[in-house]
This record gives sequence, C-alpha cells and structure tokens, in this order.
Amino acid sequence: MSSFTQFQSSFKGDIVTPDHPEYEKAILRWAVQAVRRAKIVAFVRDEDDVSRAIKYATAEKLPLAIRGGGHSTPGASSSEGGLVIDLSRFLNGVRIDSEKRLAYVGGGALWGAVDNAAIKFGLATVGGTVNHTGVGGLTLGGGFGYLSSAHGHTIDNLVQAKMVLANGSIVTANETENEDLFWAIRGGGSNFGVCTEFVFRLHEQRKAVYAGILAFPGPLAVEAMKVTEKWLARGFPSQKETLFQVATRLPTPERTPIVAVIVFHNGSEEEGRKVYKDFLDLNPIDHTKEIPYELLNTLQNAGAYHGQYNYEKGASIGGYDVVVAEKLYERFVAETEARSDLRVMCGFVLMNHDKISSVPSGATAFNNRVPHVWAITNVMWDDEPGAAEKGQGVRELARRLVDVLVSREVNPEDAKDKAYAGFIGDEDLSVSRSQTLFGDNYPRLQQLKKKYDPELLFNKWYPIEPARCIHGELKI
Repeated sequence: MSSFTQFQSSFKGDIVTPDHPEYEKAILRWAVQAVRRAKIVAFVRDEDDVSRAIKYATAEKLPLAIRGGGHSTPGASSSEGGLVIDLSRFLNGVRIDSEKRLAYVGGGALWGAVDNAAIKFGLATVGGTVNHTGVGGLTLGGGFGYLSSAHGHTIDNLVQAKMVLANGSIVTANETENEDLFWAIRGGGSNFGVCTEFVFRLHEQRKAVYAGILAFPGPLAVEAMKVTEKWLARGFPSQKETLFQVATRLPTPERTPIVAVIVFHNGSEEEGRKVYKDFLDLNPIDHTKEIPYELLNTLQNAGAYHGQYNYEKGASIGGYDVVVAEKLYERFVAETEARSDLRVMCGFVLMNHDKISSVPSGATAFNNRVPHVWAITNVMWDDEPGAAEKGQGVRELARRLVDVLVSREVNPEDAKDKAYAGFIGDEDLSVSRSQTLFGDNYPRLQQLKKKYDPELLFNKWYPIEPARCIHGELKI
C-alpha cells in the first residue's frame, strides 16, 4: 500500500487531487493571482485530519499551505505542487456562549458567520471590513475592523486557540496554557501551526448602526479632505467611530473621480448625522443610513468580489495630512485617467487608537501599537486575456501612489516597511520584511519558531527564521 493510499484511507475529510472533478474549484482563491496548482487539497474534518495531513506532507517533503478564507493576495493560502490544508469545508462553524460572552469559531469560518451569529444575542467582536474574509488569516495577522476604536485589534479579543503543531501534536494556547505560543500567534501569523478553533471575547453591541458611503465628486473632493482635517482636530474619531477616506472613481461608464468617505458611528442615524454633520453639509452623494449591524461588514463587498486580480500596497504614517491627501488625489486622478481597465482606490483608515495603544508592543507579537494611520493603495482588474501581464505595471502604479502617501514622513521607507501586514504586495513576503514587520519582537519569535517549527514547515506568510545554536550559544 502506497503512503498516499494509507494517508487517504485514514483521512476523515475530503481529499481532492488534480484528476478530481472538483479540483479547479478547490484551488480557486479570492484573488486570481493567488491560485496555485496544488498536488493535494485536504479538506480536513477535525484536528486529527490536520495532524495526518501535516505528517504526510512532512514525510513526502511537500510544501504546505493553510487555507481559511483564501483572501491572501500573495498566495499564502495556496501551494504550487504541494499540500493545502483547507479548513473551509468542515471547520467553519460558530457557536456563541452568550452568558460568558464568548464566540467559538472554526478556523475556516468567515467573518460574516461570526457577525450574524453574535448579533442575535446583541454581541459582537472585532472582525474585518469585508465579511467574506477568513477569520483565521485576519486574526493571526493582528486584525482590525470598524469596532477597533472601541475594542482594539482582533488579537486583543482572542482568548484562546486550538492548534495543530508542526510535529502533529494538538494543543490549546491561551494566557495560562502554552502562553508563549499564545503570545506568538497574536500577530505572528500562520508561522506556528494550524489554528482549528478560535475563542473570541464578545462585547455588547446595538443591533442597528449608522454607516454608509458619502461620495464627493469634483470640487467637493478637496473640501471633504479639509473637513476631515477639521473633524480630526475636534477630537474625532471617538471610540464610536471609524472612517475610511479614499480617492477612487465611480463605476464605468462615468468614471468620475471622487473622494469616498466610508463612515461608521456605533449609534443611531440621528446621532451619526450630528457626528458627521460637517461632511453632510457639503451635500455629497449620500448613501448613509441606519443599517443592521451585521450588514456593516458588507459595505465594501460590491467591489471586493471573488475572481479578479487584486494588488495591495500600504504604509503606516504618523497622521492624516491634508496636504498629502490633496497631492494623493491629484496624482490618483492623473494616474488613472486613461486606465479604465483598472479599479483603483487609495487613502486612509482613521480610527481611535486609545484602546490599541493601551496594549504594550511587547505584549503580543503584533508590533505596531503607537498611534498612526494605516494608508493603503488597492488596485483591482478583471481576469481576461492579458490580465496577468498587467501585474508589473500595476505594482509600479501602486508604488507611485504610496510614495505620495509617505512623502511627508520623516523616514518614508520605514513608513512603507511598517505597513499593516494585510496590506501587502505579492513580492513582499520575505524574511527581511518579516524582521522589519515584527521589529523588537522578532528575536523572541525566532526562539519560538525554533521550539515549535524548527524545520520551517509553516513558511507562507512573513516567514520567521528559527534561532540557531552555535557552540551552545543561541544565535539570532
């Protein structure tokens, strides 16, 4: 009996290989460029299946990837010629303990499932901003969402994880059990094992919130930037608000350049319109209203659909600067005027950082806790003949826009290097980038990598080199 036959016979989930009728569907990802032709896709049913898959991949020397929601644009959830542990088919459930205010979430669940399950009890936690994003990838990288102003990063609300390690053992990680591993996975990504279940702290959440999109075309675009600066000077956002301000264009055929402001207020429409009165007084195109909370993370879904090319590039900047915003808008309009084949947005994520910054940078592997503004450039284009060849030009376009975003920073290159881990281009998943991303936390992560994954089995997302011992001394 071959080793594959033995693996297959003991496996409780579904195994898909290239000759399987579901193979092409099994390797699809959110972004087209992230598709890789795996040798085996293992839809695991439980932790034992994960353990078997890890041991088989190790024995056969197959590259390994972990798929939760499949949103990684660089392809961290895919493996060319390797084995993919896919959590999405069987480990996607959500269970709410309303008395203890805890959510038990499968490693392959999507945030929409969490939002919908928790709000039935008037509860919520910090998810992403697109509800078909996977829980696992977003959480392990740090995670932020509309509720971050009130409750911090997603990892600040993680209380426990069940994991399968590189040696196939099944463990629990929390503040008192395998606490070093728990520290590492809160920001250290998928470098330490396969998380099959997350347990999140839940918070009271009203069932309706004020949110939506305000569009400022023409001369109103610059006015919206000035209002944003004044709004911030008045002490906003509070813990009840999060605001996204981006330069983009209306859909074809109009393609009118606009500044779009995605607003959120964790309160009634009446309260929200008071908070955003200065924006509304400009008479923008107004698509804001009171909506069910569970629809909040669908506001960007229309543009963030599956099956297109998607490139992201970001930065971490010291604050919102209206001069930079105006220069960015001007550059954006010029760069995209003749590019009707691209859908581009670039701008700023504005949150209240009191809760995020209250956690020391060394308390978790996530390193960037100082008050800052996440900046992002996102370029999407259709999957059509010649689409793949546009990649290099898109990267150069994104870099030019990011250069404007960091143009008034003291150290522009450092601002780029400290971009949020999820705002990454497909060329950026390198060890040197990992060292910059994790900063002072990197040496400890290296020690833990040596302990939990010395052979670098998990290496698809900001890989961490294990610490080495030479002549009895630990070398970093």
